[in-house]
Amino acid sequence: MNVKVLAAALFLSIVVYVGFRFFPTSMQPSLQEDSSQNKYLFLGTHFLASYKGCDSAALKNITEFKKVFANAVQSSGATILEHSFTDFGPDSMTGTFTLSESHASIHTYPEHNACFVDLFTCGSHCHWEPFHAILMDYLKPKTVNPQVITRN
Repeated sequence: MNVKVLAAALFLSIVVYVGFRFFPTSMQPSLQEDSSQNKYLFLGTHFLASYKGCDSAALKNITEFKKVFANAVQSSGATILEHSFTDFGPDSMTGTFTLSESHASIHTYPEHNACFVDLFTCGSHCHWEPFHAILMDYLKPKTVNPQVITRN
């Protein structure tokens, strides 16, 4: 076998071995929460979506939409710490939710029958799918551009 290949393999083995021994267990990558210490991992899921061609009446009923959005956030399993909405005229808004797991946000464009949303949660106990399903059911968009990004 080539000496350079062996040397590279040995070097990488040492780096991995020393690296995992040097860093505490809490900093090593894992896909499960550590239930014994009840800590979150350095792992997150970021759901982003553009909803276009939404039901105009649903989108413009910002009083009801705020309730639906809060319900969607809760359905993800996230813990809401606080929220803030700013209305732009009678039928448009932006809103943010501070979660113990991270955040959620929304910005509506009633003139385009559209909105942007995102839900970012740390750890692995929250799920974006119920959040998305509730918004889909309420807004009935014709086009959706969702993205799910795993961050670590």
